[in-house]
This record gives sequence, C-alpha cells and structure tokens, in this order.
Amino acid sequence: MTTERYIYMNYPLIFKLLGNMFKIEAVFMVFPLVVSLVYGEYNIIIFILPIIILLAAGFSMTLFIKPKINKFALKDAFAAAALTWALFSFFGALPFYLSGALKNFADCMFESIAGFTTTGTTLISDIENVGRGILFWRSSSVWIGGVGVLMFMMAVMPSVNASSINLFRAESTSFSGDKITPKIRETVKIIYFIYIALTVLIIILLIISGLPVYDSFIHAFTTVGSGGFSSMNKGLAVYNNPAAEIIITVFMFLVGVNFTLYYFLVKRNLRQVLKDEELRYYFGIVVISVIIMTINVSGVFNSVGESLKHSAFQVTSVISTTGFTPLSDVYFMPSLSQFIVLFLMFTGCCAGSTGGGIKIVRVILILKTARAEINKIVHPKSVKAITINGKKIDDEIITKTFVLLFLYLAVFFISAVIVSFEGKDMMLTISSVISMLSNVGVGITQNSITGDFSSFSILSKIVFSFCMIIGRLEFFPVLILLRPSVWVEKKS
Repeated sequence: MTTERYIYMNYPLIFKLLGNMFKIEAVFMVFPLVVSLVYGEYNIIIFILPIIILLAAGFSMTLFIKPKINKFALKDAFAAAALTWALFSFFGALPFYLSGALKNFADCMFESIAGFTTTGTTLISDIENVGRGILFWRSSSVWIGGVGVLMFMMAVMPSVNASSINLFRAESTSFSGDKITPKIRETVKIIYFIYIALTVLIIILLIISGLPVYDSFIHAFTTVGSGGFSSMNKGLAVYNNPAAEIIITVFMFLVGVNFTLYYFLVKRNLRQVLKDEELRYYFGIVVISVIIMTINVSGVFNSVGESLKHSAFQVTSVISTTGFTPLSDVYFMPSLSQFIVLFLMFTGCCAGSTGGGIKIVRVILILKTARAEINKIVHPKSVKAITINGKKIDDEIITKTFVLLFLYLAVFFISAVIVSFEGKDMMLTISSVISMLSNVGVGITQNSITGDFSSFSILSKIVFSFCMIIGRLEFFPVLILLRPSVWVEKKS
C-alpha cells in the first residue's frame, strides 16, 4: 500500500515577490507622470490610478503574506518569472487604456507586452498625437525589460538570497545563468551598472548630435533596451540627422554583445574578450551581412556611402533585435536582403545581451554538434569533446539547446498557421511570427520593413502577444507554467 502526498508551489513566496514587483512598477510609473506634468499634460489620472492600484496590491501582498520557506525552487522561479511578466504587462497596459491611445484593452495589452519584452512593435498608427507621458512610459517599459524586470528587483532588494540564482536563470533570454561574481546580487548590480552607463552615454551623445532632449531619452531607452520604439511616426528618418543615425547604429551593435565582456573590459582583461567565440561570430555575421546587403541595395540609393549607411543600420537593427524601421521611405529590399533579415531575426545576437532570438552561441553549438556527428560517421572510433571558448560543453546543455530549437520551430509553425488565416502576404506572415518569437518587432512586407501591426485581427494579436512573452522568457517558464502538475505535483 502506498501513501500519496502533494507538494505545492510555494505560493506565499511567489505572491510576496509579485507584491515587490508591483511596488517597483509603481515607482517606474512616476517618471512618465512627471514628464506629463512638465509638458503640460494634465490628464495625470492615467498614471495616478495605476500607481495607486499597484501600491495597494504591492503593500498588501508584502505586509500580510508571510512565506514559511524563503527559498525559490526552480519551479517557483519559473512560475514567478512568467507571472511577473504577464502581470507587469497587464498593469503597464492601464495608462494606454485610460488615455485612449488605443481603442480596446487587448490592443493596450499588446502594446505593453511589446514594450516589456523589448519587441518594440506598435499598434499606435499616429504616434506624434499621443501624449509625451504615454510615449515616455512606452519607451521606459523597453528599458525596464531590457535587462529583465526580476533582475532589477534582485539589484535593489536587500532580501536577495542564494536561491535567487533560480530567478536569474528563469529570465534566461538575456543571461545564460553564468555569474560574474560568486554573489548573485553583486553580479546583477554589475550588469545594471553597465546597462545604466551605456544608457547615460547614448543620451549625452544624442543630445550633442542635435536631437531634442526628450527624443534623446526616448531613443536611448529603446536602443539600449533593444526595443526600437520611436517618438515619431517615421522613426529616425524624420530627423535627417546622420550623426544620430551613426550613434544609434553603433550602440545597437554594442548592446548585442554579452554584457559580461564589458565587465572584463573594465577589469582590463582584453584577452578574455578577444578569445570569445560568440563575439567573433557576431562581428563576422554583421560585417558579412552589411557587405552583401550594401551590394544588394546599391541600385536603390545614390551612392555606395548611402547604401552602406542604410544597410549597416538595418543589419544592426535586426540582429540586435532592436527593430527600428528603415531610415528612408523609399527603402527597397530585394529577395536576398529579405533572406538575410530573416536569418538575422532567427539568430539574434549574443547571449547575455539585451537582445532576443535563438542567440549566436546556440547556433555555434548546433553547428559544432552537427560537425561532431558527421565526424563520428567518418571516424567511428574518434572521440572529440564539443567546446566553446576552450570549455567542454555538457551533454545536458546540448540537449536543452536542441529542445529549445524544437520548441521554437514548433511554436513558430503553430502560430504561423493561425496567423495565415488572415490571408496576408506569406512573407509578412512568416516574418511577423519569427519577429515576435525573437522579439525583433518588424515584419517584411512589399519588399520593405514595417513595424506597424495594427491591421492584424484580435486573434493574431493574441498569438503575437503569446509569442512575445514566450520568446522573451525562452519558452520553458511559460510552457512549464501551463502544466497542471507544476501547480500540484502528485507523489506516491
């Protein structure tokens, strides 16, 4: 005879974490409130009401909920990550809804999810007629989501303990789980210091280049956060500012680099940076893509310099998954350039960056595994370990990489089938789903690039919203959360 016992999720600890996150979101919402007041936009209830709701919920959950076990199991961390991103997006949608920027709450949720997941796609057709406070909140959501909403909590909360490494791993789209220092909180602080330093630097440079102060903040937040939101309907093209375009192109490339390497640079460990395989592949892919695209679009622009500028901007925009729209209304994208964009959407940039996609290090691992399998067929007795940066990769990591690839392709196929019922152009359908899963935020249509998805149906927008969240959290937290056995595990 066997006895059965049930092991439940650590709900009190999860709810207390959610309460802390609500308070953090309320604090972030104060900044767009101030911006609204500065620019004479007195419809401040659109921020005050959500702030009150968030603070009431946050303090209630942190003051009255007392977890007996203050330790996150990996299952708890996955649940906390998925719930945090969903609820952050829900409350983040309230300002859009209360302001009337979008007609229905489903669209507001889409816009909010696009911000926090750093996808940066939009349903707002006339951006310049939306209040500055709303646009500042939209760009702030990208900046918050760039490193990760849970990461910020771990940086500022004194109660972070050793089990928080599971939270660190749950938000794995940006970071692989490797710690720079033995203490997880110190690691997160270093990452955020680098993140803030890059943000401040680009703001200063954009202001010097001639962009208005407000616009400099908007574009700095969405560049460093890899979101691609602009304060103008035509994006950066409206400014006709080559210096600003070059600055943003350079920073889009920089935020696609593993932030750990910046730590090594600060520590003057240049050798560690130069030997990084992923960085070398990243640089090589960007250079080769820019050269091919420059040649491919040479007939569109008046000079090689113009073709090079537009191609470099578009390649870095897509591979970093920032997703800024082209610098020119007349930008024409031939078939070869379309293929390059789709490839870059899929791969994304480096692990440990603010960008999305499969990540280049995983592509390297898949290629090395394939080569090793071919070598086994040719030389059955040979045994050669798969290494990256001179370190042997465990079989478990290789397995998880292929599982992640399978999940990506499976979710892509199912989502593409659903969206295809709209009857839109096949390239737009395929590129849009890949874009949402990789958090790029643009689609390929009529031989060019668009960031406006307002013409899609509610069903497609729901599919896109799911793809954005599941892609940002790299599938496992959301898919695990959907399993009933995760909430109540039965053991005999």
